[in-house]
Amino acid sequence: MFEIRVICDPADTDRVSRALAAAFDTNPARKYPTRDGKRARLYVTADHRPEPGPWPTSEEAYALARSIVREIGWTAQTVADKPFGVDLDREYWLRKAALLDRIALREDEDGVTGDAAEMATEAARRLIAYDRDGAGDYHGAPYWPEHPATDADPRGYVRQEYAHWARSQ
Repeated sequence: MFEIRVICDPADTDRVSRALAAAFDTNPARKYPTRDGKRARLYVTADHRPEPGPWPTSEEAYALARSIVREIGWTAQTVADKPFGVDLDREYWLRKAALLDRIALREDEDGVTGDAAEMATEAARRLIAYDRDGAGDYHGAPYWPEHPATDADPRGYVRQEYAHWARSQ
């Protein structure tokens, strides 16, 4: 465990605290004014995050998943029901990415060559971007959206998040 001290503009304290929490396992920041009163001092007790374990396997992630046909129907119906200009929510992006991942896995099993893996990876990146922007309520254990392993294996991130989502439904 170690202590981090940051001196910053008071308007940046929340952003700095979030960045430190993303990089380390932190306790809440203690905030004090600097001697001149123009800046803020943040003191954060932190520790290195434990080494994450492996991504969930596709069998673990999709054990509770509905059939691919039902998910295609749900995805299409969700888009059709949204009024023009209304953003789709995280559940849509998660389920779409998981659906495309499952289709790509099926193609691999059947020895079919197509673009499903590329589409699944792009959908996974869209979910990750959604979560990074703070719009999503991601699970993030063991890998959070900013983790380097997430960039290296976007579909693994989808499986992690889908497994958590499915268990909580």
